[in-house]
Amino acid sequence: QAVLCWRFLDMGVRFLDIVKPFCAILPEIARPERKIQFRERVLWTGITLMIFLFCCQIPLFGIMSSESADPLYWLRVISASNKGTLMELGISPIITSGLIMQLLAGIQVLSVGDAPKDRALFNGAQKLFGMVITIGQASVYVMSGIYGAPSDLGAGICLLIILQLTFAGLLVLMLDELLQKGYGLGSGISLFIATNICETIIWKAFSPTTINTGRGTEFEGAIISLFHLLATRS
Repeated sequence: QAVLCWRFLDMGVRFLDIVKPFCAILPEIARPERKIQFRERVLWTGITLMIFLFCCQIPLFGIMSSESADPLYWLRVISASNKGTLMELGISPIITSGLIMQLLAGIQVLSVGDAPKDRALFNGAQKLFGMVITIGQASVYVMSGIYGAPSDLGAGICLLIILQLTFAGLLVLMLDELLQKGYGLGSGISLFIATNICETIIWKAFSPTTINTGRGTEFEGAIISLFHLLATRS
């Protein structure tokens, strides 16, 4: 049993060596060659968050309907996702891959040394695993009928939706890596969650769109709806 255990632990090194060629396929953010000034870091952080917010408002092309009840509504806060948009998956692939890889490294299934080369290889494997989770999660979302029955959508539209979600997942990975490499301020995951919460609060307070609640047409934004009610109440 001891021999089998050592062989099993030794698989960690071989596993990282196996995924090394595949890690080279994914784009990588190079570390800055000079010290990034505070103003530049603030600028890069702002650009990153603007891209994230922009993707949160771009609807997925090809979906039949996104007005149905959202079964993942209460999970979208911690996953920084937005239903029916490019940020449908949010940061959930990053969190999932990070938790699994850290767990495997913690129980010594994956042998990771302290050398920078080993850490870089581990981070590359984590990013590759995140992309695998992104593709798998996108496929499950499409096949489960959350955007409409796959038979009604057609194979081409289903593939197009998966590609859109995969591209968005890769973009989130790159934005998170950009901040972690020292170009921005703080952690990408924390900033994305905080930004998503702030965006939801502001939108729910000042949204000019109207909705039908059964008592007539009302503004979605609470503050705008309040002033509209005070102005029109007889």
